[in-house]
Amino acid sequence: MSEGIIADIDKGRGEVIRVEVSEFKGKKLLNIRVWYTDANGEKKPTQKGISVAPELYEDLKNAIDKAGSMF
Repeated sequence: MSEGIIADIDKGRGEVIRVEVSEFKGKKLLNIRVWYTDANGEKKPTQKGISVAPELYEDLKNAIDKAGSMF
């Protein structure tokens, strides 16, 4: 899997939920984080979000699938 932005999901009011794969200290991570648009029109990350290690991905995916069946 290559690194980079998977999706930007519009949250409204200049914010997006960004899903991306990145690397930190040699380990790939799935990042799901809220980004905002600053006064210069640049997107910047907030502290709101999570980084998921590869070994937790299936558990997270299963939990999201389960939550999706409740809607």
